[in-house]
Parts: sequence; C-alpha cells; structure tokens
Amino acid sequence: MAASNARDVADYLLCAAREHGDYLTPLKLQKLMFYADAWHMVTNGDELLSDRFEAWVHGPVLRSVYYRFQKYRWNPISEDVDCPELSPQTKEFLDELYKVFGGFSGHELEQLTHQEAPWKAARGGLPPDANCETRIDKGLTRDFYAQMAQA
Repeated sequence: MAASNARDVADYLLCAAREHGDYLTPLKLQKLMFYADAWHMVTNGDELLSDRFEAWVHGPVLRSVYYRFQKYRWNPISEDVDCPELSPQTKEFLDELYKVFGGFSGHELEQLTHQEAPWKAARGGLPPDANCETRIDKGLTRDFYAQMAQA
C-alpha cells in the first residue's frame, strides 16, 4: 500500500478526535502521527507516512505538520478540517490507533516517546532541552515497536 499524505492523516486524526468529543493540541497530534507510522510499519509491514520525524525537544515532530498548526502552540487545534478520503484499511487502522492512544494527553504521549529508543537514539547524548533536528531512523522505529509487540 502506498504511504499516506501527512496532511490527510493529520486531518483524519483531527476528525476522529472530534467524533470522540476531543480536540487535539499540536503536541498530541504529532505524537499520534508518530505512533501511527510506527505501528503501521509493525502491523502492516510498510510505512504509513513517507515523511521523516525529527527528534525535537518535545518528542517526534513532522515539520510540515508543525508549521501548519504552530499558531495553536499549546492550545487545541480549532480549525475546521474536512475528513479526507483514505482507504478503508487506513481508516480502520487510524480508528484503532485512536482507541489505544487517544485517551492519553499530549504530555503523556511526549513522556512515552522520551522513554523509547527511536527518539532517544536520534538525540544521542543531547541534554533534554537542547534543540535537535536529527531524523528518527525508521528501521530502528519499526524494530523497536516490533519487539514491543512480541513482548
């Protein structure tokens, strides 16, 4: 299956959140997208997103999504988005992902990513508050979450 467009995945997650009576902050959206890509590689064998996440201070970030929603800062994203047309398999996958991770706050998801190998490896020995634009390795991400799935 071809990788999905980051904009479409972001819009779908925003729509899914609203269906559950929730609004996503940019922080939470970024982490949901990271976990969506990671777990898609594990469960479906391929990337959900061709974009590369970077190991920023507050966890994995896609630049294009960051710039699109940066005006919201720590506030919920309130703009209206149209729910994109995704394949039924992708919709089902994202709905399941939201059931698992949607109940966590953005801060809780950030803390999870900070404890996991993909983000930590990309940051190397940098202090927690140091800027970093290093891309997170997709192979390491896939392998790390595949090991989690087997445990």
